[in-house]
Amino acid sequence: MTHTDRTTPALRLDRAPAQPGPDPTAAQLRLDRALDALDLAFRGATAPADEVQCTCHWGSEEELALLKVPGVELSPDLLRRTWEAPDWRDQAAVMRRILPQFAKALVDGRVEPLFGAFCAVGKSFARGQWRQWPADQSAAVWEFLRAWWAQALADPAPAVPVHELLALCTEASGTLGCWLAAWEARDDGVADRHLAEAAARWEYDLLGDELPWDAWYEDEDALRGELAAWLVRRVPARLRPQDGHEGLLHRIRLVGLTGAARYEDPHWPGHRY
Repeated sequence: MTHTDRTTPALRLDRAPAQPGPDPTAAQLRLDRALDALDLAFRGATAPADEVQCTCHWGSEEELALLKVPGVELSPDLLRRTWEAPDWRDQAAVMRRILPQFAKALVDGRVEPLFGAFCAVGKSFARGQWRQWPADQSAAVWEFLRAWWAQALADPAPAVPVHELLALCTEASGTLGCWLAAWEARDDGVADRHLAEAAARWEYDLLGDELPWDAWYEDEDALRGELAAWLVRRVPARLRPQDGHEGLLHRIRLVGLTGAARYEDPHWPGHRY
């Protein structure tokens, strides 16, 4: 992380309260259309006829056979075992087979990753290398992720919390900046409440110079630095101390400092790493 200046923008005590978020109907309609587009793009997709899986740890031959038939609904447990498995011969084909059902389960809050870490879902997308799929298919996945992100930012209580969804989208796409830019463009009360919750979830790890999720990323330090710098820049502009955020504002300010400047600050919270 390159930000070492002890100064940060002054807390904006005179900032007008953020306006209520826009009607989420448009965002939900966009997401519904994106889900329909996934159905269309992957209609008829199947796992390869010669795909195999461990019957001791994954499941039965009968279950495997279901993946080789298009459109058959999988049980929630079989769906989970399928997206979690990292060792398919053709990860892309298996992901295409399950993606319409998987996406609907995700947005409905019916997917529960191990330990609640949704970055694992993003890694399952990445294993399928969906950005290398034919243009119409990769475009459908991009729009699904973007539409889901927009819907979550507009929803006061999304099925997947925004801080978890950011990790998912980042791991799935291999990029962080576009998701932060979309969040920054939403200057409203709902987006600000999501920001406060996310910052509170992330500050402990960031103060220990760690990324707040288990990343599958070529340069985790760069990713952490990008997230930290964005929070340092955006949190003081969006959250107000009189709304109960004074302590959080100080801790995010400390994220922008390094070494003794951080640990000797009077507002250092006493975290130990």
